[in-house]
Amino acid sequence: MNAYIKQIYNFILKILKQFATTGFIIFCLVGGMVFPSGVQAQDSLLTYDHPDRPPTMEELLQWKEVFTYKVKFGFFKLGEVKTTIIKDTTYQGQKIWWLRTVITSNSGIPFVGEEENHYNTFMVETDSTPYTKLYWRDNLDENEFEAEVYEYDYENEKVYILENMIPVDTLELTEPSSSGQLIFYYSRLFAGTNQNYRLPVYLEREKGYIDATNSTKIEKRRYDAFDDPVKTYFSEGDADIDGPFGFRGKYKAWYIADDLRVPAEAHAKVWLGNVKVQLIDYKKERR
Repeated sequence: MNAYIKQIYNFILKILKQFATTGFIIFCLVGGMVFPSGVQAQDSLLTYDHPDRPPTMEELLQWKEVFTYKVKFGFFKLGEVKTTIIKDTTYQGQKIWWLRTVITSNSGIPFVGEEENHYNTFMVETDSTPYTKLYWRDNLDENEFEAEVYEYDYENEKVYILENMIPVDTLELTEPSSSGQLIFYYSRLFAGTNQNYRLPVYLEREKGYIDATNSTKIEKRRYDAFDDPVKTYFSEGDADIDGPFGFRGKYKAWYIADDLRVPAEAHAKVWLGNVKVQLIDYKKERR
């Protein structure tokens, strides 16, 4: 039973990693993160100055947003995911944005204990498709740092993959790409439109694609992060990357119909049941 539950949890972690792929991966802020000062109703953080169109990358990056989500698998709350852009910095002489996702387990789940995984992306902002320069994963509960690293070398058209700082593979790189997390921002550029998109993603030592279909259909849904139901836009897609138990990354997603298209919810159906990621807290402040 111990091994079975552990296997299920590891399976969910891989699904969540691919949800970074779908854009709802959310990170657990590490100590020292700055939250907006003062008490502010979360409903009031939603603005509707241009709800008829999605945001641009420039508009999204004007805000420091902190998202907290609960993750459920059937009747179990597996844990929480929190997401934010920590800061802008310089990497290899280029301005980048440091995006971090932290997944923490529910320590009350029998035989699982405390799990904490950090996912980091150095992202380059562009007028069209943002792209990843560096991705790495830290397993804090096992004291493993840079347990997995993807280095994107666009000049030589290669992706170098390392595990525990040991080179394990090299893949061809022919277009602006990501290791999944970038979709958290990229998907919002299309939410609430009829424009679909395809984004190349490198995971599990292979290249795949996220194909997303968007909609202008509005639906009211309720979330713990807000006092009242909010209007949302629906999207669905497929992260075409092999996963465990035959999982191929199909998902459904909902974005709030506000100026920033806040990611609110995601579902993935697998043969073991349904994984649901739902927004429970949202904060933002001007950078």
